[in-house]
Amino acid sequence: MSAWSRRADGRWTLGAAACACVLARGAWTRVERFGAGHEWSVGSVHPDDSFDVVVAGTKQGTVRWPLMGEHNRCNALAALAAARFAGAGVKAALESLGRFEGVKRRMELRGTVQGISVYDDFAHHPTAFETTIAGLRTHVGDARIVAVFEPRSNTMKLGRMQERLARALAGADLVYCYAHDLGWEPSQALAPLGTRATVHHDIAQLVDDLARALQPGDHVLVMSNGGFGGVHDKLLARLARRSAQAPAG
Repeated sequence: MSAWSRRADGRWTLGAAACACVLARGAWTRVERFGAGHEWSVGSVHPDDSFDVVVAGTKQGTVRWPLMGEHNRCNALAALAAARFAGAGVKAALESLGRFEGVKRRMELRGTVQGISVYDDFAHHPTAFETTIAGLRTHVGDARIVAVFEPRSNTMKLGRMQERLARALAGADLVYCYAHDLGWEPSQALAPLGTRATVHHDIAQLVDDLARALQPGDHVLVMSNGGFGGVHDKLLARLARRSAQAPAG
């Protein structure tokens, strides 16, 4: 269970309402708090996505790995805290974490065609959308980020978080929503994004529109907690066909 959330001032902290409620009922083991202002925190973040780990105000070392984004850094802090509790030394845990290559569907690069990179991420609610986009932005700088998302979870299908969507997706340059089997109309929720956001009800049409809009150097971030109709492979195949059909020279 994720134990961290973003506060109103933008800082990351342990203390999401649900987690705090559970802890208030009694903790039968030591509680480790991580995030800005807590015992375990992230220090400097370097251009290659490595970052310093700080414990009780003292730098312990640097995590060097291929993962990116604040979400992964907070997960790393949690893993390090758990490892120390289990008896591992912090420095040894840092070295081991550096060999971690990540898991499927966490900013997983599915392929690159014509200089267009397509990523897959399990993000499926507004907070995750925002943090995942922010993590990719740190990695790609001013390059265009094209967010493609599917409101697939039960909560999202019911529209209970729709008022948070526009703000969560604001960090993307273009937003494509696949509105399949929803009990609400996402175009209204995305209206604050203006022409940057479009809503599709057909996967094939979504892929075609995406392929026409994409340019070399773009980063396509696909976010869903399901298979999303195989949109990743369909888009990569569509881009490959476009590349093959392009005139030489």
